[in-house]
Amino acid sequence: MKKKALVVDDNANNLMLEKDLLEVAGFEVFEAENAADGIAIVRKEKPDIIIMDVRLPDMRGTEAARILRQDKETCDIPIVFVTASVMAEGREEVKDIPNSGFIGKPINTRTFVKEISKFIK
Repeated sequence: MKKKALVVDDNANNLMLEKDLLEVAGFEVFEAENAADGIAIVRKEKPDIIIMDVRLPDMRGTEAARILRQDKETCDIPIVFVTASVMAEGREEVKDIPNSGFIGKPINTRTFVKEISKFIK
């Protein structure tokens, strides 16, 4: 059975790139352009991993993660934040979220899937 991934990013180019890389690696990929849609998809599809931008139009990705962490159905799904905020405060924002990781943009297309896969149990 294919692993399922959700990519949440409001930038269409980033969304398409990450989706393509994951599909080539054999993932079934769902996509959302904002946090609210992302949360709804997670609750419906129960992906094996969530790849989420920190800066989204409706709320911070970290806020969406906190909402997912409060639900027993979604609290254990790993979340990897992919963000251009590679400064200390960007990392600080995600470090308190359990079972999460961080990849800076621009992503390395050669290692992206390998980095993401480390978070899947």
